[in-house]
Amino acid sequence: MTTTTPSRGRRRAPTRIERAAGRAAALQKPRVILAALLLLALTSVMLLDGYLRAEVGGDQRVRTGASSSEVPDAVLDGGPILTFRGGRATTVSVPDKTIALTFDDGPNPTWTPQVLAVLEKYDVPGTFFLVGSMVSRYPGIVRNLVRQGNEVGIHTFTHVDLSYQSSARVHREITQTQLALAGAAGITTTLFRAPYSSETDAIDNYSWPVYQELGEEGYTSVFVDTDSDDWKRPGVSKIVRWATPEDGEGASVLFHDAGGERSQTIAALPEYIEKMKAKGYTFTTVSGVLEEQRGGARAVGGTGRLQAAHRPATGVTLYEGKALVAAVAVAEWTVPALSVGLMVVGVAVMGRFAMMLVLARRHHRQRNRRRFSWGPPVTRPVSVIVPAYNEKECIANTLESLARSTHPIEVVVVDDGSTDGTSQIARAAADRLGMRNVRIVRQENAGKPAALNNGVRSARHDIVVMMDGDTVFEPDTVRQLVQPFADPRVGAVAGNAKVGNRDTLIGAWQHIEYVMGFNLDRRMYDLLRCMPTIPGAIGAFRREAVLEAGGMSEDTLAEDTDITIALHRAGWQVVYQEHARAWTEAPGSLKQLWSQRYRWSYGTMQALWKHRKSLTEKGPSGRFGRVGMPLVVLFQVVTPVFAPLIDVFTVYSMVFVDFRAALLAWLAVLGVQLLCAAYAFRLDREKYRYLLMMPLQQLAYRQMMYLVLIHSCVTALTGGRLRWQKLKRTGEVGTPSGVSS
Repeated sequence: MTTTTPSRGRRRAPTRIERAAGRAAALQKPRVILAALLLLALTSVMLLDGYLRAEVGGDQRVRTGASSSEVPDAVLDGGPILTFRGGRATTVSVPDKTIALTFDDGPNPTWTPQVLAVLEKYDVPGTFFLVGSMVSRYPGIVRNLVRQGNEVGIHTFTHVDLSYQSSARVHREITQTQLALAGAAGITTTLFRAPYSSETDAIDNYSWPVYQELGEEGYTSVFVDTDSDDWKRPGVSKIVRWATPEDGEGASVLFHDAGGERSQTIAALPEYIEKMKAKGYTFTTVSGVLEEQRGGARAVGGTGRLQAAHRPATGVTLYEGKALVAAVAVAEWTVPALSVGLMVVGVAVMGRFAMMLVLARRHHRQRNRRRFSWGPPVTRPVSVIVPAYNEKECIANTLESLARSTHPIEVVVVDDGSTDGTSQIARAAADRLGMRNVRIVRQENAGKPAALNNGVRSARHDIVVMMDGDTVFEPDTVRQLVQPFADPRVGAVAGNAKVGNRDTLIGAWQHIEYVMGFNLDRRMYDLLRCMPTIPGAIGAFRREAVLEAGGMSEDTLAEDTDITIALHRAGWQVVYQEHARAWTEAPGSLKQLWSQRYRWSYGTMQALWKHRKSLTEKGPSGRFGRVGMPLVVLFQVVTPVFAPLIDVFTVYSMVFVDFRAALLAWLAVLGVQLLCAAYAFRLDREKYRYLLMMPLQQLAYRQMMYLVLIHSCVTALTGGRLRWQKLKRTGEVGTPSGVSS
């Protein structure tokens, strides 16, 4: 056993990664906040879109049959226009031979423009009681409506029965509709019509306080004398007949320009206007009725008609209204786009699951056939490189597992400037085990890539096996791992890494992830000849291939992914050897797990960007760019980024749309994942009991992985850099019981 110590002298200059580490560390918290804000913003857009459709806060209750004992008789028997001048309830009737034509539930992009076209043709004004959510979604229609000289009133924001709502909800419904009108047409209004209202004699003890409260705030409540009942779609003739007042009486007449299919309304409206004009009727707005009652000018149509109910929106109201309309426009574009995107992602993910199952089965059958062989058995010695930095808890177990190797090896432990006595512990363990084939190479702390490169340069054999200092091998691991090198085209081999500390909740979740990753993902990539990563815990390389590729690069945090892609581009094949197993200690806390996966995700993105030119390369060197890179980007970056939105959509649908359908969809996806996981466990001969943890993994662990990836994406987009981070180890992972030496 030999020891190599670097010469003393001036301490090395920091690497690029280390020089940027201080700057990057200061930016990590803002990036986490930015990632969280991004997800929150998208969630808010979805909630806004749901609110506009009355899916959030919607209330379908409609009160009927309530007593009206507290409502004044003068109101119950009065006209359809209710005001509270001077605090006293007053009703106003529509003059004889006069029609106040009113429309509810709009605007609607299909029907409202057609109604406006009819009114313009006959030079007839209308009073439109608009739903605020619809106003914010279709502001252009409202602008045209007002510009044409029609009048608008409030019909609440979400079309709820206000008699069931709190005072705060009532005011919110009114205020939000006013903001929508301000943003759409630059006006506010004093007119109000409650959803589900009809004639004044239908006012009850529950709705009366609402009218009183709004009246005190200056609102005029508008009811109807004659209801066309067009929403029932009874036919054009009945709509015309039901909308016609009796004996030349004036009337506030109700039609609908939204809320359903309104083709009969559009057909009946010209016939109705012509009929009423033939009877000597004139048409006005609600404001026109009030002005005539006060003895003022009466609005009967024309471009200069008076709309006294309108007020110019100014100041904060105007700007808040424009902001609301703008936000709704974003939601109107974003949510459908997200829906389509998520549908595409869902189909792609399901397709990937199917492809993984098919290819994994094919891979298993090919590699486990009796006649399968890589070529002549590889029996020559190989070098095992163990980079170690402060691995006092684990290094003895690692060397002990290597001492039982059934394949001839030399062990090169590269101590990367440890301060905890790692090299001394390694030397003592080697002496105790009688391992004369162990060399300990010491270097000043330079990082894992530098330690691996030092080990490759020091290796005496043409095949090098790389493992982590917290990993243990089974006795047959090295022999199994190096057999693919019988094929001269193979440049690197990925082994099967397994979680040793799987008895904790976090460990069990990672165990599921590892088994699926190595027994489905890597089998698929192996058959497609585009393996993206040789795991740092267990991998083997041709020494000449590593040196030709320039060694392990410090350009990225994922040196294992970086060198794997570099070997692909150099024309080497990279394969997976399922029977070469290594046991590693997974992070034991959420904080350590976040740190590890953050580094992995960010490092993978760095490596993909570094090798982006492989997309345009031809021949064997470009195969990874044509096949592997799109798969990795799509399924390790893009789809996981969208995955939190899928979960948000699922919760949203459960709460506000259809709980049963959403739950069944979620269970169906979980079932597919369980099926894939069960097959992966079967291939690896693992115990199925760990799959009981999978539903909870989907609810908790997976969400954390999404946030880690989003954090990594934000870091990449903002140009940050990180350094390699050492995780705290316990040394609890040894060679599993039942594995013979």
